[in-house]
Parts: sequence; structure tokens; C-alpha cells
Amino acid sequence: MKNPLSVLIVDDDPITRQLLRAILRESDYDVIGEASNGDGALAQCLALHPDIVLLDISMPGMNGLAILQELRQKHPDCVVVMLSATATAQRVGDALRLGARGFIVKPFTAGKVVNELGKSLSF
Repeated sequence: MKNPLSVLIVDDDPITRQLLRAILRESDYDVIGEASNGDGALAQCLALHPDIVLLDISMPGMNGLAILQELRQKHPDCVVVMLSATATAQRVGDALRLGARGFIVKPFTAGKVVNELGKSLSF
């Protein structure tokens, strides 16, 4: 039996992190960490080596696109899926050009999260 894929959740909103944690655990992903800002995200990613990072774009301090660039350099094998309530074509395009494998628009449903992760992993 294959081990569940490990996930790091990065979002400044604790309710969003809690909801994502519940969705992922119900779908047999292993949530190995959470962060509420860019510094925490980078530190946890380098320490924990998750298979997947769910990364919010809009956060205080370092935004998700800057974090994405750092992750691509320091942890290139990690699959990064972006989260945002403002999914403009420009923002989605920027995220994909910088190396994100997927994009989840807030508000989201459990089905949307699981579906986008599946698509991102088969990329």
C-alpha cells in the first residue's frame, strides 16, 4: 500500500487552514504542517520536505508568489498548488509561470480541492 502524500498548508487564515486540514485528512492526505506566513512556510518546507504545498497568495509580509519562487529554487520536487480569493487571469498566469502546478479559487469545496490536487499530481 502506498503511503499517503504529505501536505504543508500555508494560509494566514486559521479557518481556511482548519477546513483544508479536514478535507485533506478525509481524502487520505497526510497534513504534516501548517504555516501562516512566508517565513514559516519556507522553514517548514525545508525541514519537512512535503510532497505538496497548498500556498495562499495574499498573506502579510512575503506573498505567495515570492514564496513560490523560493520553493522552486530550494525544493524543486515539491508540488505547489496556489490558493486565492482573487483569481484574475494575470494572477493565475503568474503563478503557473513561476512553477505552480494548480490553482484553487476561494471559496472552495472539498471536491474542488481534491480534484485540483489530483490534476496537479498528474501534471
